[in-house]
Amino acid sequence: MPRNVARRACCFVFVKQLVAGVLCLTLSTSVSLAQTRAEPVKTISPKSTPEIQPVADEAHPLYVPLQMAYRATEPLSDVHDYECVFTKRELIGKKLIKTSMKLKFRDEPFSVYLKFIDTNAGREVLYVKGQNNNNLLVREAGIKALVGVVTLSPTGPDAMAENRHPVSSIGMKEMLNMVIKQWEAEAKFGGTTTQKRPDSKLPTGEICTVYESVHEKPYKDFKFHTTRLWIDDKSGLAIGVQQLGFPGKNDKEPPMVEEYFYTDLKLNRKLTDADFDRSNKSYSFR
Repeated sequence: MPRNVARRACCFVFVKQLVAGVLCLTLSTSVSLAQTRAEPVKTISPKSTPEIQPVADEAHPLYVPLQMAYRATEPLSDVHDYECVFTKRELIGKKLIKTSMKLKFRDEPFSVYLKFIDTNAGREVLYVKGQNNNNLLVREAGIKALVGVVTLSPTGPDAMAENRHPVSSIGMKEMLNMVIKQWEAEAKFGGTTTQKRPDSKLPTGEICTVYESVHEKPYKDFKFHTTRLWIDDKSGLAIGVQQLGFPGKNDKEPPMVEEYFYTDLKLNRKLTDADFDRSNKSYSFR
């Protein structure tokens, strides 16, 4: 295929580390994809998935990864809320920032409660669409708690100074939609190779099948060198995404740009308004 494929004032450091978007894994951590079995992606007969309208041609390497991503939307339709550990890592400037949080999430109305469990342990964040003037409520722990509750716009400069995505786009659904949109755009071009990595195990125990796309050359329509979508074998849910950038002169491997994982999932907990209420006695927003 021709290579013309590419056309295509008191704000805490906490706020600058908040993102919407999941157990961080690199090739140097306890999970090394280099040690898992990689398989070529095999074509799926359209007859086996008649409900799917393929965006990519069946001959395109992204055809099957897209089918798997579409399928992963199906179990999400039955998930209305959940609790989990949300871990994310993002490259901000030259610094890779990692944060792990306990997350309560509700789909309707869109509601998020976060409590930090590693760096800045005890910090709490609350966001409910349509409430608090659509702002974040932030409460620090320890001596910083003396400042009280800080109100910030989720897309304002202070909240986004060191974040790649706003808290208003957090959640497994938004994460999966982000990858689908990316792969649909990339499927219009060539220059992509793909791999399937079954039996990829996270340190938290989840066994996943990883669908990976790679672009060796940095065409303008390819934002990332490598994209990995982690689909949990048991639930069928997409629980993680890794995005690696194109290596620079001094990079031996593609650098991690952003990484989001939702682990230790507890689905459909029947979370109520009280779980996202600043007056909840279990929280510190009062």
